[in-house]
Amino acid sequence: MSFYNKKLKLFTANANPELAREIGEYLGVPIGGSQVKRFSDGEISIAIDESVRGADAFVIQPTCNPVNENLMELLIMIDALRRASARRITAVTPYYGYARQERKARARDPISAKLVANLLVAAGVRRMMTMDLHASAIQGFFDIPVDHLPGVPILSEYYSNKGLDDLMVVSPDLGGVTRARGLAERLGADIAIIDKRRPEPNVSEVMHIIGDVKDKNVIMTDDIIDTAGTITNAAIALKERGAKQIFACCTHPVLSGPAIERIESSEIEELVVTNTIPLPDDKKIPKIKVLSVAPLLGEAIIRIHEDLSVSKLF
Repeated sequence: MSFYNKKLKLFTANANPELAREIGEYLGVPIGGSQVKRFSDGEISIAIDESVRGADAFVIQPTCNPVNENLMELLIMIDALRRASARRITAVTPYYGYARQERKARARDPISAKLVANLLVAAGVRRMMTMDLHASAIQGFFDIPVDHLPGVPILSEYYSNKGLDDLMVVSPDLGGVTRARGLAERLGADIAIIDKRRPEPNVSEVMHIIGDVKDKNVIMTDDIIDTAGTITNAAIALKERGAKQIFACCTHPVLSGPAIERIESSEIEELVVTNTIPLPDDKKIPKIKVLSVAPLLGEAIIRIHEDLSVSKLF
């Protein structure tokens, strides 16, 4: 596909340049010239190497690990583009860091997801594009348009082509029921729900499974898999209740700490993820299958640039 318009500019920093390259190839648009460097004291220096005056600029930069470095690169690049007279700047942030700090769970907690939204708007973003926010209400933290793209269509297409029978989609917690139902409807499957208690952050305990998973091929779905404690504990419980094969999928493979070791030794046959977050070589194990979101983001970029409906993609 070729979609070249000199007023459409794509830029990227260091968070996920491979995804940016894929989007550029899909659109037939070269990645804009820029340099991201560090001063000797660690400060970030960004230079834009081409004219962006009057351009519709898209900065492709998920705020994944290292979150603060990638967030600052994004903010500084946005500021550089704004001061260089870009007509509109859209932050294409498929993974939105700090999204799990979207409310006050205890007294005196910050709402960091709102703070990040404020920083992006103050820097000069005039439109946001993201995927599978941990809480959809985060869209309301922005006083600018937000295009919130779902990962379910990409995941459901993969499982449809896999040709599994006796399917059941499982939500690993009560908060993910809507997501699980969306996947189940596309696959024509029933859903089950795991009611779990989390005594402290990154520690989960499976309590009860709502639904009969006996002799079913099970697909657990979530927006983020971080330390993988939830899905691996859930896989044990599902196997104990008679599930045949257990698959898992998510949009954002954070996979921190002991996640890879847990997945490798788990009852999970395959974990399907997307490339909203780049997987380093030490996390590329045979059990993990990566699907690209570049065509979806590329189509959304075209529609935003041409002032067309993004929702019609789904």
